[in-house]
Amino acid sequence: MSLSEDQTITIPAAPETVYKTLRATVPALEAKLYEAVPLLDHGFVRVIDYMGDDHAIVQAARVSYGRGTRKVSEDAGLIRYLMRHRHTTPFEMCEIKFHVKLPIFIARQWIRHRMASVNEYSARYSVMDREFYIPDPAQLAAQSTVNRQGREAVLEGDEAARVLALLRTDAERSYDHYAWLLNEESAEKPADPDRQGLARELARMNLTLNTYTQWYWKTDLHNLFHFLSLRADSHAQYEIRVYAEAMLEIVEAWVPIAAQAYRDYRLGAHSFSAPMLSVLRRMLAGEKVEQPESGLSAREWREMMATLEQPA
Repeated sequence: MSLSEDQTITIPAAPETVYKTLRATVPALEAKLYEAVPLLDHGFVRVIDYMGDDHAIVQAARVSYGRGTRKVSEDAGLIRYLMRHRHTTPFEMCEIKFHVKLPIFIARQWIRHRMASVNEYSARYSVMDREFYIPDPAQLAAQSTVNRQGREAVLEGDEAARVLALLRTDAERSYDHYAWLLNEESAEKPADPDRQGLARELARMNLTLNTYTQWYWKTDLHNLFHFLSLRADSHAQYEIRVYAEAMLEIVEAWVPIAAQAYRDYRLGAHSFSAPMLSVLRRMLAGEKVEQPESGLSAREWREMMATLEQPA
């Protein structure tokens, strides 16, 4: 993806700059530094900086020993133990900083994860780009009738065309009005010398939520895993899930042992409540258990059975 200077937050060090360092580095992640991974229609995610590696997790866990283990297999065994038993502090010793370009409505969903340092592009100081997220037709789905946060069948034909036209027209009209309010010179039109223009901090309120914004987002590995557990899940909203999936691939290049443990014990695993486990033990003992006498609510029963019926 080609990133022009006026479309991106300035990176403090040029990618071609080489530094000598005594700290741990990961060749697979070094190869990805500053490389933008294109997402949606105008978005991207890329790594700006990081600290630590798989061994840093082991080193933190074994700090009282004064030295780490010598075998990769021993490191892997310890990391998997830490993940399995939810010993989270050692994972906080690794940190990573991303540069993300995303639609505002996804940024507002993302910011609910209050465990990162964030610095967002300022529309009080700078003019927003004329870039909007317009969904692919395959993502135009109707509201789910059973899940207030979900989607159902994909819209087709005239209705889908009308939705796309409205999204595009409304975004373009709002941006045209935003540009007029600012009275700033652009490639499309010169500034009007007879108008002062509205303050940027006020003009921005007229933009639609599918306008793209950017931020730097820095977090530690433990909290990143928590973010990915929710946003890389198949039930997450598509538009944020594509970012999470791209970030998970980056994590796999950075800390492959920890990433595999996360896949095994978090992303690909399910938790059962104490009442659910009681029902499962009864079933394993040969008892036929139905929902009314299980002690579980109808929703809990459906969730448990859906988990048990999933293919391996």
